[in-house]
Amino acid sequence: MTPKLLSREKQLEKFEEILEPSLPIIDPHHHLWDLRPMIPAFPEPRHRFIETLVPVANYGFEHLRADVSSGHNIVGTVFMECGAFYNRSYGENFKTLGEVEYVNGVAAKSASGLYGNLRLCAGIVGHANLTLGTQVGAVLDALTEAAPRRFKGIRHQGAWDADPEVLGPPFHAPPNLYLDERFRRGFSELEKRGMSFDAWILEPQIGDVTDLAKAFPDTPICLDHCGTPLGCASYEGKLDERFEIWKKNIFDLSRCENVVIKLGGLGMHNCALPGKGPAHGYGSKYLSKIWLPYIETCIEAFGTNRAMFESNYPVDRWGASYKVLWNTFKTITQSYSDAEKNRLYSANAADFYKLTDSLPLDPI
Repeated sequence: MTPKLLSREKQLEKFEEILEPSLPIIDPHHHLWDLRPMIPAFPEPRHRFIETLVPVANYGFEHLRADVSSGHNIVGTVFMECGAFYNRSYGENFKTLGEVEYVNGVAAKSASGLYGNLRLCAGIVGHANLTLGTQVGAVLDALTEAAPRRFKGIRHQGAWDADPEVLGPPFHAPPNLYLDERFRRGFSELEKRGMSFDAWILEPQIGDVTDLAKAFPDTPICLDHCGTPLGCASYEGKLDERFEIWKKNIFDLSRCENVVIKLGGLGMHNCALPGKGPAHGYGSKYLSKIWLPYIETCIEAFGTNRAMFESNYPVDRWGASYKVLWNTFKTITQSYSDAEKNRLYSANAADFYKLTDSLPLDPI
């Protein structure tokens, strides 16, 4: 991170005391990567998303451990696929094994006990190309063999928008991916193996997840990042205008009982919540005000038994430091009962990702 950004973050941290420091938290969504070899390949001027990643281009075990140990009671985490550490020597279809192998090593390091009771990457969500159809079954089995105690499911991101500036160069799934017949043949292999599916799409695509959930009612699906409201590029200044559209789609999706939702991701640059990033020193009081309508709507729709807070780190460092991020969530839920907080901060994640046997502590 730049010296200026670090300075502003450190100044802000001085004014943020940890709220409810004993509340057990399972962080069900974070990444690990080393993007440093890739960054120079992006042409100048770089897309805004690439610029948000430059300060955290290397994010490994020690970086994650430092964040989760910054004051909140993080008892375990779930790694979310991000296209890192692929091993191309395994062939095109199986290259994603490299990511799971790497993360399983990080998990084993954490589970050694040398770093306390914290269990990083107690659950692992990997990637397989579901458009392979039924052939993807062999890939799913190989991923399980790579981390038999920790591998939980797949994320095949479907984020797409007609405006390429919304996402930037690293992404762009095909339009209507989750409606594609080949994708759905591959998706059907998840239920056979008891695997979950994480869906990352953009706000205008929430209906695609609803359609998918209705077609596969026995496959557990998690909608990431509150459905990713958009406030950048051609959506700049349209958050208020599109809020009711987003809200209706969230409630429609919530009627699918096999779907849960992650409360977070609002710190991504795509959302513009905030619009100027962490160097401007936003604290938890301000962030809780602008995130409240989205978090509150998701909890109202899904209930406290089908929602879980997430960090989406290090991507959401754009919006807040790890310490401030969880303080923001806790500010929003300050009036909730202990039982409701237990579900939102740990129990729902433990249930969805089947983590009970992977953690040294019982957060439930």
